[in-house]
Order: sequence, then C-alpha cells, then structure tokens
Amino acid sequence: MRPILLQGHERAITQIKYNRDGDLLFTVAKDPVVNVWYSVNGERLGTYNGHTGAVWCVDVDWDNRHVLSGSADNSCRLFDCETGKQLALLETNSAVRTCGFDFGGNIIMFSTDKQMGYQCFVSFIDLRDPTQIEDNEPYMKIPCNESKITSAVWGPLGENVITGHENGELNLYSAKSGEIVNTMKEHSKQINDIQSSRDMTMFITASKDCTAKIFDTTSLEHQKTFRTERPVNSAALSPIYDHVVLGGGQEAMDVTTTSTRIGKFEARFFHVAVEEEFGRVKGHFGPINSLAFHPDGKSYSSGGEDGYVRIHYFDQQYFDFEPEF
Repeated sequence: MRPILLQGHERAITQIKYNRDGDLLFTVAKDPVVNVWYSVNGERLGTYNGHTGAVWCVDVDWDNRHVLSGSADNSCRLFDCETGKQLALLETNSAVRTCGFDFGGNIIMFSTDKQMGYQCFVSFIDLRDPTQIEDNEPYMKIPCNESKITSAVWGPLGENVITGHENGELNLYSAKSGEIVNTMKEHSKQINDIQSSRDMTMFITASKDCTAKIFDTTSLEHQKTFRTERPVNSAALSPIYDHVVLGGGQEAMDVTTTSTRIGKFEARFFHVAVEEEFGRVKGHFGPINSLAFHPDGKSYSSGGEDGYVRIHYFDQQYFDFEPEF
C-alpha cells in the first residue's frame, strides 16, 4: 500500500474527517489552518482561514454546505464549504475542544474546555435561527462540572450527544432537554476519541488506558475491548467489514527518547469478533492522533504528530483476507 502523503500543516494533526460521500477529506492541526483535500488523489482544494490558534476539531454537514471548526483561540467558526467564506463566528470563554453537526445539519454542538476559571460546557446552536449566532447565545448550554469533555459525537437521529471525559467516563446527554440520559465508566483514563459506526448503532472509544472499546449508542452497553501497550489516540470502525483500526503511540513529550521502531507508531487493525490484531501499517514518525475510514471502506487515512496526513488505499489482499479463528 503506497500511501498518498498530504503536506498542508506545519504542526501536529489534531483531527481528520471525511465528508459523507468520501470524496473530500478535511484536516486540522495545531496550526490555525483548516485544509480540504480530494481524497482520491490527495490534491489540496483549499483552506478555510480565520482561526488564530490551534484548531482542535472539524466537521462537515451531510450535504457539504457548511464546515465547522473549533479552536484554542476561544472560537467556533462556520464556513461555506465551497467558497471558504466565514459565515459565523461563535466566541467562547475557553478553547473549543469538540464540535459537530447533527444528522440534518441544522443544529451544531460544541464543547469548551475547563480553563482560566471557566467550567466546561456543551453548547447547542440552531443555525436556522440567525439571532442565536448574532447574539452568540446558544439555545442550550449544559455545564459539566465533574470532568472536562475530551471528545463528543452526535447519537442517532440527532436525539442525543455522546461525550467522553478526562476521567474515562461516558455520558449520553439528551439534545432536547440537556439531561444526562445514561452514564458509563469502562475506561480508567482519559477518552481521546469517539467515532460512530456507519449505521450509528455503535461507537468506538480510544483511551489513554491503552484500550479501545465498542459500546452500544443507546444503552452505552460495553461490547468489545481491544488492548495495546501504548495509549490509543484514535480508533475507527470499518463501514464494510468487522474491522477496527487503532492509532496512538507514546505521549508526544516522550517521543524523542525512543527510535521510531520502538515507538509503536503503526496503525493497528483488529478483528471485531475475536478482538485480535491481524495487521499493522507503518509510516508516521510520531504518534497517530486521528484516524478515519473512507465511507466506502476501501481506504483509510491517518494524521500524525509529525504533521503529515497519509491516505492508504487497501490492496486486493486486504479484501481477500479471511481470518482464521
């Protein structure tokens, strides 16, 4: 598998995301730029400019009209996907850590960090109501006093939001009332990433406790665990096979003390049914911070601490592979 190498960032990648059709790949990093690429050949289409700090998160709505990004510059910005024009600026009291469009693309959710005396909030804004944007006033703000949110995704049909916390806890918030519907603590350390399956029936979490786990989206019931010997920064579920890919490595500050061979910077593939590893892909010179499967399952991308994004198209061997259990 010869990867396509995308060089558009000067700093470590923080998140990568495909659009629903899979032809576009959005990447953000610890620099102020939001990039968009053609996933088929790695051509850079353009940038969304406006942020002045590290960008932590990015999302695109289902019909590719809007792009949403959240940054350490205490803002969440909405861009026109096609022209790159900034449509809305939502200012916050602290860094925006996660953001996302609901299923219809009308409601956005973003969470802010607990810092500088401000507590962590999940905010909801309805884009159909321009006054909410003009007044910078979300229609609902849910305070999270216990532990700050480190990752969050929308649940099925936009009814709930699933949040992962610094203490390893998972919460299911109602997007209508803001109440906690369900809570679960299976991880012992911070949850770094949450990604849903294609049909939204389950989701996978990646955690600093060196595991990734699969849960049911409505009951938060724990179903599978994948163990590694390094912190897991990101995990994604294949849309066509019972496969998951995990990426991680050491803490960024420990990276200089080991060679890349020992650093365990590979993307690791596990089979869901038996929770066993069946393949690894090398390439990055530092920990992998974000992973995403293409919606057709024929390729995947990884973004690393080295600032590169790599698009890997699977060989025929991968599709012919039959696990022996």
